[in-house]
Amino acid sequence: MPCESRTKKSPPTEPSVHEPQLSPYQRAMRNRLLAAPVVTAPEPWRPVAFAAVGGLLGIGFASHPESGHDLVMVVSHDGHGLFDTVTGEKIARDRDPDPESSTPDEAADLSCPGLGPIEGSRVHIAGLFGGGLHTGTRDGWELEVVTPAWPNERVLLSRDGGLPHAGRHGEDWWHILHADYSTFRAAGFSPSGRTIAVATSSDLSLWSRQSTSTP
Repeated sequence: MPCESRTKKSPPTEPSVHEPQLSPYQRAMRNRLLAAPVVTAPEPWRPVAFAAVGGLLGIGFASHPESGHDLVMVVSHDGHGLFDTVTGEKIARDRDPDPESSTPDEAADLSCPGLGPIEGSRVHIAGLFGGGLHTGTRDGWELEVVTPAWPNERVLLSRDGGLPHAGRHGEDWWHILHADYSTFRAAGFSPSGRTIAVATSSDLSLWSRQSTSTP
């Protein structure tokens, strides 16, 4: 007589009947976010780059040792890259980084070795493996990532608390990127507060309020 299987099948999971309902305030907030189109970031911000980066894993900020420009280091499945956030130019590329340090999860502090003008330093990387970037600046600009229609994130920019619980879209807060085409990785300001970077699994978007001259 064949032995009976001792493996028990788990009963199918049923949706909870106690799922909390959105309050009228929460519903109105969600509808406001869903209705807000993507708009141009306000002055003094200017778009400086939209770069396709296949298999992007994360990004981190550094400072150019000579010009003082903010730099963004990009870590992807295809290697490492370094962008000047004032010109939007890719100024360094490493297609074959050391496998032991090619991704930030190999380091306890989620960092990768720098390249090009920042070779010899390490850059903290935020993205797929964790970490984070600045969400505000000293003079009152703020970024918030919201997901009113999961799983597509929306990046919102505001000034002096205008986001989006009060104030008008396009005047007090701005929906500057909708990640409805790729997986969101990270968004934030540079430590100087002069650059905004948003990364998805397929691209890097940069805005700057820096002068093209040396600060």
